[in-house]
Amino acid sequence: MTAFDTLWASILDVGKHPTTGGYRRFAWSDADLTLREWFRGCAAERGMDVEEDRNGNLWAWWLPVGWEGDPTDAFVTGSHLDSVPDGGAFDGPLGVVSAFAAVDLVRERGIVPTVPIAITAFSDEEGARFGVACVGSQLTTGALAPQRALGLRDRDGITLAEAMTRAGRVPEHIGTDPTLVDRVGVYVELHVEQGRALDLVDAPVAVASSIWPHGRWQFTFTGEANHAGATRLVDRR
Repeated sequence: MTAFDTLWASILDVGKHPTTGGYRRFAWSDADLTLREWFRGCAAERGMDVEEDRNGNLWAWWLPVGWEGDPTDAFVTGSHLDSVPDGGAFDGPLGVVSAFAAVDLVRERGIVPTVPIAITAFSDEEGARFGVACVGSQLTTGALAPQRALGLRDRDGITLAEAMTRAGRVPEHIGTDPTLVDRVGVYVELHVEQGRALDLVDAPVAVASSIWPHGRWQFTFTGEANHAGATRLVDRR
């Protein structure tokens, strides 16, 4: 069994729904908190220092020998650990598990880094619980205002602020992290393909330079109720 197999097997049961077989790993839920502890454990086993930033994003650092001060211009890889409702096993965790396995492989080969290396797990990437995607990274970059984020509610009426507080975090600290630009030099993410492009060209892997962005729209239609079939076009409002 490879290092990847061992790591993968250790999280396969977390958040798996017994009826659907899909995963329900929603932000700040018990499943999410379990996976966060798993992340910390994996980092500790490899002697990597773990940091959870003000927005709940996790960073496991492997610093070059003799490095002093905060990491800068780092090589960062990873993904996220949360899921969409009844999501698949690979979406997100594949990138995190593979990153830890890659560190193991690099070390086995005796490679010593000359720049900081980080494995990251971005918080609430899917947006399945509070309705906004990429909350952790959007807050960090300033694309999402803290007050708007804290007021987001799930289906049970629980706000993001309340969920973070219940998880032992301090929601008042969330917001833009101006040090991010200095810390991250390169970011690479291994992700499962969700279409059929690779299958159609009979290729196992591809390198992407960009990604289709998340988008959500709300439309309001106004008009006059009438029979859908028989009402003439000239009479429709």
